[in-house]
Amino acid sequence: MIIGLTYDLRQEYLKEGFTEEETAEFDKEETINAIEETLQDLGYQTVRIGHVRQLTQRLAGGARWDLVFNICEGLFGIGREAQVPALLDAYQIPYTFSDPMVLSLTLHKAMTKRVVRDAGIPTPDFFLVEATGDIHKVTLPFPLFVKPNAEGTGKGIDAASKVDNFAGLEKTCHFLLPKYKQGLIVESYLPGREFTVGITGTGEESRSLGVMEIIFNKHAEAHGYSYLNKEDYEKRVSYRMIKNDLANHCSEVALAAWRTLTCRDAGRVDLRLDPQGCPGFIEVNPLAGLNPIHSDLPIMCRLQNIPFSELIRMILASALKRIS
Repeated sequence: MIIGLTYDLRQEYLKEGFTEEETAEFDKEETINAIEETLQDLGYQTVRIGHVRQLTQRLAGGARWDLVFNICEGLFGIGREAQVPALLDAYQIPYTFSDPMVLSLTLHKAMTKRVVRDAGIPTPDFFLVEATGDIHKVTLPFPLFVKPNAEGTGKGIDAASKVDNFAGLEKTCHFLLPKYKQGLIVESYLPGREFTVGITGTGEESRSLGVMEIIFNKHAEAHGYSYLNKEDYEKRVSYRMIKNDLANHCSEVALAAWRTLTCRDAGRVDLRLDPQGCPGFIEVNPLAGLNPIHSDLPIMCRLQNIPFSELIRMILASALKRIS
């Protein structure tokens, strides 16, 4: 079997003049190397394709693969993560991870929370601020948490994201709206511990890989898993796996959200505890980072002595069921 690799190589975009923050979700060469070497060790032939424009050129030239291992994040538009899967669907080429509908929906945090809320899954109350005129429409009680509606890797999150009054809300919104040129999700702030739940599989076959607590130390930015906290996690953040009744509850909430949103193969669901100690859905990452050293999902596996090769094998096993 020949497996093509689609990815956004961070260094390529930096050379084009994009900033470190703009390329924060993209992958380093070491990630692509690790995935490719693992696939080869598992007995597959591999072909490097690259980003969506390179994929387009290869398809137009007649290239085809039995399966594509896709980790492309994309750069422009609410459907940027869905571009590669949509293109592969058009050519009837199977691929790993979620389909275009899921990847477009889950990039839009407010729409995702509407679906999750309608399914009866606990999630903080929220309001979508799309323009400065919407700020006065926010009627949720303080404190609140503000972040861009369609970003990942903690982009747009810092100590000012938690706001305790209207002046703080107005200031943060006025800063973020022009910077990110997208709506802002304003949600009730959950003050409790923060967790991420790793998931593998699809539908009823999906299962929790474990529940990892994210612990912010004295060097961390306050109130959340921000861009700086993620970029400098070795100094700012500690991780630990939990295995108790709370972990079981977190897994139940995460799996309910994963199945409701019809995510596939592998990813993460982020949760935070409310004042009563109950986990609430924050967001889902159906295209989780796979750097074997620095990404949360591999870190979670490493803390449980699950080899990176086993994680990749589980992802492939789930994807291959769709073409067997």
